[in-house]
Amino acid sequence: MGGVNRAALADFLRRRREGLRPSDVGLVPGPRRRTPGLRREEVAGLTGMSTDYYVRLEQQRGPQPSEQMLAALARTLRLTADERDYLYRLAGHNVPRRTPDDTHVAPALLRVLDRLEDSPALILSSLSEVLVANRLATAVFGDRSHLTGWARSDVYRWFTDPASRAVYPPEDHARQARSMVAGLRAAYGAQGEHSRAAELVRVLRAKSPEFRRVWDRHEVGVRFEDHKTLVHPEVGRIDVDCQALFTEDQSQALLVLTPAPGSAAEDRIRLLAVLGGADFAAGR
Repeated sequence: MGGVNRAALADFLRRRREGLRPSDVGLVPGPRRRTPGLRREEVAGLTGMSTDYYVRLEQQRGPQPSEQMLAALARTLRLTADERDYLYRLAGHNVPRRTPDDTHVAPALLRVLDRLEDSPALILSSLSEVLVANRLATAVFGDRSHLTGWARSDVYRWFTDPASRAVYPPEDHARQARSMVAGLRAAYGAQGEHSRAAELVRVLRAKSPEFRRVWDRHEVGVRFEDHKTLVHPEVGRIDVDCQALFTEDQSQALLVLTPAPGSAAEDRIRLLAVLGGADFAAGR
């Protein structure tokens, strides 16, 4: 790990910021925009840092950014994996390992997500970790950004936290458990015995007899049911159709949930958009 190349880092950040439009990151452009691309305060807000901190980076000042801050910046600026690695090098950090379970969000999926304003949508890793969720998905499922470690994985919470199953009606629990485990087995097969997928399997086998039973069925497949019934504690049952868009290597999926036009489910999702997110721990 070397020192920070402040001049190159500042120039790289400025050029990437100026190369983005508000619509590229899900923002509504204002009527008076004299600055090309995004404003500094917009980048700071999307990244979760103070505007002053970001301004200092573009002015070749301030402390060395942490790896967590760089990961957030790479996502905000819609960097490719190669651009993300370059950013890390400029900031004096080791480049993250390129593995099948890399959680750097694919920019192509992010661009699609940014344009989905009227449907709940979220991007999942191959281990069912929510990497990004739009406003409506957060309203439906609740904010899971505070979760850390294995708790970020829906499949982990499904087998270790009974409350997480409340998102589905009881009659769907067995099918949902099999679907989750089949997806995890597909990730395990693709990534091998020394991957995070394999580690998650070992953790769940130790913690959950139910997981062991379902795992031993040897069902394999990355799949999402075409139709889902969700249960929300505030508005009740929400029937949605489910569509998934995968990256080429199947490591990430953009999941879009759409209610039938004119249905009660559509009205309930609109109501949740007004009410905001609820404390609603969900499985996938």
